[in-house]
Amino acid sequence: MSKPLVIVESPAKARTLTRLLGNEYRVEASVGHVRDLPENASEVPAEIKDKPWGRMGVDVDNGFRPYYVVARDKTNRIRDLRSAAKDAPEVLLATDPDREGESISWHLREVLKPKVPVRRIEFHEITEEAVRRAIEDARDIDLKLVDAQESRRILDRLYGYMVSPVLWKKVQTGLSAGRVQSVAVRLVVEREEGRGAFRKGAYWDLEARLRTQEASFTARLERIGNARLATGKDFDSTSGQLKDGSARLLDEGSAGELRDALGDRLPWSVTSVEERPASQRPYAPFTTSTLQQEANRKLGFSADRTMSAAQHLFAEGIISYHRTDSTSLSERALREAADAIRRLYGAEFHGEPRQYRTKVKNAQEAHEAIRPTDFGETPNRLQQRLGSDEQLLYDLIWKRAVASQMTDARLLRTTLEITADGPDGPCVFTASGKAIQFAGFLRAYVEGSDDPAAELGDQETMLPKLAVGEVVTADGPLALVSLEAMGHETLPPARYTDASLVKRLEEDGIGRPSTYASIISTIERRGYVWRQGKALVPSFTAYAVTHLLKEHFGPLVELGFTGLIEEGLDEISKGERDRDEFLATFYDGGGGRDWPGLRPLVERVTQIDYPVLALGEHPETRAPVVVRIGKFGPYVQVGEGSAALNASIPDDVPPAEFALDEAIALVEARSKGPSSLGTDPVSGLPVYVITGRFGPYVQLGETPEKGSKEKPRRSSLTSDDGEGSITLDRALELLSLPRLVGRDPESGEDIVANFGRFGPYIKRGSEFRSLASDAHVFEVELDEAIELFKQEKPSRRSAGRKLLRDLGPHPDSGAGVQLIEGRYGQYVSDGTTNASLPKGMDSEVLTLDTAVDLLRAREGVKPKGRGRKGVAKRTDAARRPAPRKASARQDPA
Repeated sequence: MSKPLVIVESPAKARTLTRLLGNEYRVEASVGHVRDLPENASEVPAEIKDKPWGRMGVDVDNGFRPYYVVARDKTNRIRDLRSAAKDAPEVLLATDPDREGESISWHLREVLKPKVPVRRIEFHEITEEAVRRAIEDARDIDLKLVDAQESRRILDRLYGYMVSPVLWKKVQTGLSAGRVQSVAVRLVVEREEGRGAFRKGAYWDLEARLRTQEASFTARLERIGNARLATGKDFDSTSGQLKDGSARLLDEGSAGELRDALGDRLPWSVTSVEERPASQRPYAPFTTSTLQQEANRKLGFSADRTMSAAQHLFAEGIISYHRTDSTSLSERALREAADAIRRLYGAEFHGEPRQYRTKVKNAQEAHEAIRPTDFGETPNRLQQRLGSDEQLLYDLIWKRAVASQMTDARLLRTTLEITADGPDGPCVFTASGKAIQFAGFLRAYVEGSDDPAAELGDQETMLPKLAVGEVVTADGPLALVSLEAMGHETLPPARYTDASLVKRLEEDGIGRPSTYASIISTIERRGYVWRQGKALVPSFTAYAVTHLLKEHFGPLVELGFTGLIEEGLDEISKGERDRDEFLATFYDGGGGRDWPGLRPLVERVTQIDYPVLALGEHPETRAPVVVRIGKFGPYVQVGEGSAALNASIPDDVPPAEFALDEAIALVEARSKGPSSLGTDPVSGLPVYVITGRFGPYVQLGETPEKGSKEKPRRSSLTSDDGEGSITLDRALELLSLPRLVGRDPESGEDIVANFGRFGPYIKRGSEFRSLASDAHVFEVELDEAIELFKQEKPSRRSAGRKLLRDLGPHPDSGAGVQLIEGRYGQYVSDGTTNASLPKGMDSEVLTLDTAVDLLRAREGVKPKGRGRKGVAKRTDAARRPAPRKASARQDPA
């Protein structure tokens, strides 16, 4: 008997549903999107190749009609799904419960064209109860949501394909622009510019260390007479000066004098003790945004890594849907949470059920916050089932959801004032403490801090019991242990981290929380930002692109503009706005809005001057000093025309830390020529150490004239070598490479050691083997080299591959599954089947289960051919019919 067919997106989700539904249904996975707009010229359908808009795959002259093509690696999957649909009495589309999921369901229906009824089901957790309820409530595909998602896709395609070529011509080839990514880059760049404009301010205060018989504590000087002591918030960040004269500024000398004076003026006295009860409410359960922020602060996860682990937890049926803006919980979840609290912590830790309000409207159409599907599954109980990332993330999700339903924490806050008789009036020291009288939700969850160096904000700070009138002496019951003058400097604005950037994007309505991970991943992958610890540092290219876009495409990167776009998409999803009118307004302008339109903006930018970052003038010659972006990356230029001098800027220099002095030093160092280490005693040629774009290297002999075919011998410095400390002997050792290790006694071939593109290696004839370290190049002996060559010889096809990680044995075949860096990117392999990592997937969080899913999806897919005969025939270059009014559309029964 045939079974109804349920189609989901991921193989992991399919396995979970199969386990829950048993033999009643057949569950298959589409493995993500089945078709999209053409990604490159080879995918553009023949009938539109000669159209002005053909490259975009969107007919901008006829209702923004999109032309969709089936991905090459999905043809076999679609064939299998068609076969399964042919044998089924009905097809249930169970893609994710958001706009993108709705769109995938619509694409599946259009591509498969089943002859049987097609219905849409959605559930926000993968439990048997939720899935069966969704099947009972099956509905038609919501074409309003499909229109909203399609409008987003088309709009992003128009933006990227029309603005990016301007960047190629005016900044650098290969750059890209995006509706949301460009605004995110702007935020990071402007924060870096704020750091560059920042001027430090210095201030001093006094810190008194005191003790009683029970405890010791610290008090800081807060007031001298009626004047409050200046702190960091009193300084202007651009000038480094005090904002006004209401606060008193202590410098190092006056702070030291005051310390000496007060130390000689004991006793001091306790002049105020204030105790006030306070309560602290628990935090709402996680949304997509708050989960990404907290995982970054507490676990150090990138947004991409967080979403990868959350996707795995959802697909396994462990948590509810992880792309949501809602903070509410269902009645069942509230009951389960209450039971867990009473069982684990006691009845006194649970009060009335709590619901929280969300400030984000109609963003992902999901109905609940992120929560466990079963509150009885504590983090400890699931340790054996989960990978390390999933364990850590589930621990956060479970504790946050449980804590959200616990009672308030009851606190007692204490503030002490201790007054000393100073030379300019009374000097008031203060100390603050917090005692937890009833832990409440803090028994389960303590939120992290945005400041990585700060302690968790909810820990106790205990102060001893003191009374007004008690005195501070040198050795009494309340004694002064030490009094120190403490210097401080104001800090520049902190660079964005994943957490703080996600928070800012949400506050300004830029994109949607479900897209934040891909936004950050995209701008990092495309070289607009790089990481310094957790901080996101913009590149000089990001500076140039941001300045060009702000000057010539200002509305596109305005913070409020992306919010207006999201509002328009929301209106389409609710049937309040027509898709065609929305896209026409974006493309051509008008529509009653103060917006010139994308097409007019692009057409009027032909006269853009090359974007330049000005650093100032040379102090002696008054020549302009600027940063430009060239074919090989950023460089600094002093002067103009043929007399200009320039030098490459190292890739790891943060723009805010690259000032005029550093720029001039780079140019002067290059103009002086390379630094000589001495003369090679064998050849008599000079040996130089030179700094290039990719770091320092040593060179034997002079640099030849431009165009000369003669190249001097060169060798990069290793990680153990310093440009300023390298000696002539070490330089000659590096330049002596390749090193002859010896001759293989069997083959008679020489074995040499050297450094290459993928690190240190040995070579025998055409065979290569990697070495363990840089030092190994100079240390490996003949016997050891021969043993390395006895290891399994890599095939020609695997030449250039780099093993990144062993993931474990394949559960079906037992073959080892590996993560590999290949010529065209990262992929997983079990020795028989290879599967590329999907775009945006973070290899750091790749698990064996995910790798197996990718391999299973690729099984049976024929490898791509080369040349004309190897191009797969696209039988499903399907395109959507010309749009009609949503109300006129009908889904098949």
